[in-house]
Amino acid sequence: MFKTLKDRFSTVEWSWILQDWANSVYSLMITTAIFPIFYKSMTDAAGIDPADSTAYLSYANSIGTVLVGVLAPFLGTSADYRGVRKPLFTIGTLMGIVSVLTMIFVPVGNWSFLLVLYVLSAIGFGVANIFYDSSLLDATTHERLDLVSSAGYGFGYIGSVIPFLIFMVFQLTNIFSATTTVNIGFVMTAVWWFVFTIPYWKNVNQVHYLERTENIFSTTMNSLKNSLGELKNYPHIYLFLIGYFFYIDGVGTIIRMATSVGTDLGFSQDQLIIMLLIVQIVAFPCSIIYGVLAKRFGNRAMLFFGIATYVVICVMALGINSFTDFIVLGILVGSAQGGIQALSRSYFGQLIPKDKTNQFFGFYNIFGKFSSVIGTTILGIVSQTTGNSLNGLFAIIVQFIIGATFLYFAKPKSTA
Repeated sequence: MFKTLKDRFSTVEWSWILQDWANSVYSLMITTAIFPIFYKSMTDAAGIDPADSTAYLSYANSIGTVLVGVLAPFLGTSADYRGVRKPLFTIGTLMGIVSVLTMIFVPVGNWSFLLVLYVLSAIGFGVANIFYDSSLLDATTHERLDLVSSAGYGFGYIGSVIPFLIFMVFQLTNIFSATTTVNIGFVMTAVWWFVFTIPYWKNVNQVHYLERTENIFSTTMNSLKNSLGELKNYPHIYLFLIGYFFYIDGVGTIIRMATSVGTDLGFSQDQLIIMLLIVQIVAFPCSIIYGVLAKRFGNRAMLFFGIATYVVICVMALGINSFTDFIVLGILVGSAQGGIQALSRSYFGQLIPKDKTNQFFGFYNIFGKFSSVIGTTILGIVSQTTGNSLNGLFAIIVQFIIGATFLYFAKPKSTA
């Protein structure tokens, strides 16, 4: 069976897939698990109000996301030129890895410096992924895009869980002190990310490219202008993109802020780690189930189902009274998280004209890069204003409602 799986992809394809395996460890270990817990323990020790510290983390996420989103169209276009993609990918990757490693040297109580390093790591991660995504056509053929892309997404889940399980052993057995355990987590993340990126550096080379121009900036602006002109001819596409921006922003906010909110509720680090593992375990099969059900009921129906699930999550958040309630919410998040992301991409692929795939997916990626900007800001403001993080979590329900509304109208006459 292993031989069959191994032979299903070429060396270059496997190298590309392993980069998803490599960088997904950052999303789970840093964005969702270790960093928020460590950050909250540091702000608690410094006497920062829990609602305020959650708000500061929300703002940090917003800053990092906005910066990457602003850079995305320019960096994405520059990646089309020969000799640009891999060096900039390397800069982003090393920026993320070094920032994570530097976290182990942050003095006790210096939570603001820790937050700065987090923003830098998020920018490095986001920038590297712009070039990673754009290199898919260099790694495989047009006919195998869906297969290879889906494999990367699936192996990313598995790749992030392995070091997370190792971290859980240290966390739950208390072999080391809490600070040492967190530092081990930071080191594992950086090493895992670096080691499994080596095959990408070695084997994935730029095959499709444009010759460099004298002024890449002006070329980028002209390309964006032309694309915007084309977009006006397809109202169902820009309606979807607006809706996608709102609901995927809500999804990203919940992913990023779940552990911070859990800490505010008084749950222990061990409980939060267990909850995150449950989310990962549920997410992998449910993303596949969403794909199966989409064939029977259609992409739109399953997208509405996923959005409805998140509406329920926001409502239920107001009534959390125990860790069991929190686990139920985690299971609901895991059930919809992967499916809504995967089906959004495939539904968008159905909407756009086949001869303009690259052009329109550029917009899709830009809107995706801006995810969790509005939600994290809303959550932060409401949490600070009311002194309750759960109120902030509930407030982002409006994003899912707006997203569903635009999705409803984003249906061309030819779409079944």
